[in-house]
Amino acid sequence: MLDWRAIKPWQYEHWIFPRAPDFFVKAAVVLDLYQGYWQDERLDPFDRVISSDEKTSIQARIRIHATLPPGPGRRRRVEFEYERGGALQYLAAWDVQQGRVMGRCEARTGIEPFGRLVQQVMEHPEYRTPYGRSDVRSQVFWVVDNGSSHRGAASVKRMSRAYPNAILVHTPMHASWLNQVEIYFSLLQRKVLTPNDSANLQELELRIKLYEELTNSQPKPFDWRFTKYDLFNLLQRLARKQAAKVATPGTPPSPA
Repeated sequence: MLDWRAIKPWQYEHWIFPRAPDFFVKAAVVLDLYQGYWQDERLDPFDRVISSDEKTSIQARIRIHATLPPGPGRRRRVEFEYERGGALQYLAAWDVQQGRVMGRCEARTGIEPFGRLVQQVMEHPEYRTPYGRSDVRSQVFWVVDNGSSHRGAASVKRMSRAYPNAILVHTPMHASWLNQVEIYFSLLQRKVLTPNDSANLQELELRIKLYEELTNSQPKPFDWRFTKYDLFNLLQRLARKQAAKVATPGTPPSPA
């Protein structure tokens, strides 16, 4: 008899099944970039890959009672009730090869705030004329999702007009997990923003910037091993499971 405790049905994780018809094609482009390839050609040593996104609505939560520090045998105590001190948006660009981050806090997201982040990054010499060499112009690939700040073909044209050596690459729909900057955001959330305990927006922004500086003091790329071949195998397994589910009598159809 199967021991239900081995299955642990009380544990779960959120998941979203790939639904975009061009999911693999678009995802393969991103995964190839992470492996150092663009259109089946090896990237030039001066080319850069940037993973970028926005962490939105980061609230400054002003606790009704001051946080009590930890003590022997006692955890730090954070007041449950708080007042809202406003919210900011953190826009960040993660250099995939170097493992460093460039970010900025804005009052809101949108085309113009994202444009300011792009300008902030592209003004660095290594993204224009690497290592001060005027005879070399690197290609800078920007991996982004389909958010309104950088959606569709118009955003690609906007980027190339502003910076001819910059190429905007979109992940498939519902594929934020393919964007490496999300890993950095998860570290930021765990190490800086949990618990969310700030006196005001200025203090909150300072903490975010200090963690950015700490990250860049010892830059280290993420050990990304997931390739387009791994994705192909994953999609094949999902397709087989879906086909088996449909073929099983009495199984309700999947929601559209």
